[in-house]
Amino acid sequence: MLVKLLALFLFLPLISIADTHGLLEPVDTDSPRATFESFVKLTEEVGRNYSAYRDSPSPATQAALMQAAVKTTALFDLSQIPEASQQEVGIETFLQLWEVVARLDLPDLKDIPDSSAYGKDGEALKGPTQWLIPDTDIAIVRIGEGAKAGEFLFSAKTVERAAHYYALVRGLPYKQPVPTKNLYLVAQTMTGWMIPLTWTESLPDWANTPIAGQVTWKWLATLLCIGLAILLGVFVFRWSMVSAKDATLRSHLRQICTPLFIIGIGLLLKLFLRNQVNITGLGSDSFNYLLEILYGIALVLIVWLTANWIADAVIDSPKINPESLDAHLIRLAARSVGIIAALALMFRVANQIGIPVYGLVAGAGVGGLAIALAAKSTLENFMGALNLFADRPVRIGDLCRYDDDSAAGWRSVGRVESIGLRSTKIRRHDRSLITIPNSEFAQKYIVNLSVCDHMLLHTTLGMRYETTDDQLRFLLAELRELLHSHPKAIHMASDPIRVRFVGFGDFALNVEIRAYIKTSNYNEFLAVQEDILLRVMQIVKKAGTGFAFPSNTVYHTRDGGIDALRQQDAEKQVREWALAQKLPFPDFAEEYRLQMTDTLDYPPEGSPNANY
Repeated sequence: MLVKLLALFLFLPLISIADTHGLLEPVDTDSPRATFESFVKLTEEVGRNYSAYRDSPSPATQAALMQAAVKTTALFDLSQIPEASQQEVGIETFLQLWEVVARLDLPDLKDIPDSSAYGKDGEALKGPTQWLIPDTDIAIVRIGEGAKAGEFLFSAKTVERAAHYYALVRGLPYKQPVPTKNLYLVAQTMTGWMIPLTWTESLPDWANTPIAGQVTWKWLATLLCIGLAILLGVFVFRWSMVSAKDATLRSHLRQICTPLFIIGIGLLLKLFLRNQVNITGLGSDSFNYLLEILYGIALVLIVWLTANWIADAVIDSPKINPESLDAHLIRLAARSVGIIAALALMFRVANQIGIPVYGLVAGAGVGGLAIALAAKSTLENFMGALNLFADRPVRIGDLCRYDDDSAAGWRSVGRVESIGLRSTKIRRHDRSLITIPNSEFAQKYIVNLSVCDHMLLHTTLGMRYETTDDQLRFLLAELRELLHSHPKAIHMASDPIRVRFVGFGDFALNVEIRAYIKTSNYNEFLAVQEDILLRVMQIVKKAGTGFAFPSNTVYHTRDGGIDALRQQDAEKQVREWALAQKLPFPDFAEEYRLQMTDTLDYPPEGSPNANY
């Protein structure tokens, strides 16, 4: 439609010069008689305009001839003809039937049914739905459906067999007066006003010999023009591929210059070959189909490249990681728009050149179902990607733990490198790259460590069974003091520092340590944890006890046993706390906890980052 509007715009000067008398007058097709009378009147009008153009070739006389010729297409049922060539076929059919009818004995007009023989406004028909020219099977029929329902037109079968009718009678003499003889043959050699008829008439006989409805020299001219257009197209394509592709407008314009050139050169070729060379027959039909296909391809390329350029321009902003799920979904949206536009244009082009679109759509539905069943896992991964996009549990660069359960530990920890439409890639701590299908990754318990405001230190100490209850109290108090004093440990009312004797194990007295550390960086957390655990070892030694060995381990050593002096000191300290009513159980007094908060040195003395 766009191309036709452009063609009309470029040809508008010719139409404005021509005599517009009768241009808007509709062709009467209310009855067989009206249609046949319109046919006869148009033969006279076309003949007069051709004689005027033949005597004085000019834009005005050519435009008048073209207007009259286009009006003739309203007399025929062209529903079985591809839309791309309906106008050309209609004009060619009119010229062929003109030659046939002029060689027949025609009936009296009063013997042809007129509009009075038919009902109106949906009433039952009173006359026949078909009228045949006597002694022929050339039929004028009433159209039952579509845009021309109710009109009487030369039937689709008549259009199909018009060339056959002409071939049968072209050697017979004329029986009816005609304004111009052999106009169908003349039309094959006729040219536009830019190419003088004297030039074409001076060509040798072989050049004006018709081949498939078109004279030889027009075939050569068509091939020459198409060849030059192809050479120019190759040059434009190579020029467009010189620079590297990026997200700039300049790069995009360079990319789409090739499809724009296809549309532009196609329009120029159509105007020149149709209006000046006046291609006919198979040459005209083939050229029309070729142009429709090229226009469709060019428009698909423009939509596809533009959609992808918009996506690249959005992704090029610093807020979007090119490997993030957002970027992948933006690209998917752009490609989806391109694919939908491509399919719509393909169906349009198919309809224009006569391919049964509805059958293709039905076949595509069945084929799409089969593809969907075969690509079940791909669709599951895509839905998983949409779930990840909606929930956003992790982003590119986040450190995460992906377990099959929510238990504590660091079994599966890594940094997210990319989230695609099919899978997510994670770089683990051993530098290996693991690829997890999105359908599986979205179902895991995902812990995003990068968004943690604090990290949890959680461990259990196994103390020897020889440890006395007062020793254990001393140990618990010292460990609590350690954590409360450490500047990287956090005490909150909702999540307090916790050091508790939690039970009797198979071979040890179990003491649980649980505290949040002020960091969201995993490496820094490991350093703080290491410092605290080293201090824990010192406190255990200070309490005069030791870590338990597994009960199923047999060892022979000169065990020094428990330090008796330190044991006595620890027990004495606990008794003093009790006498002074300062026993730190079940918790420290709040004023004492505040007094010792952040009093330890960290980093510890002797480390490079220690505060001196």
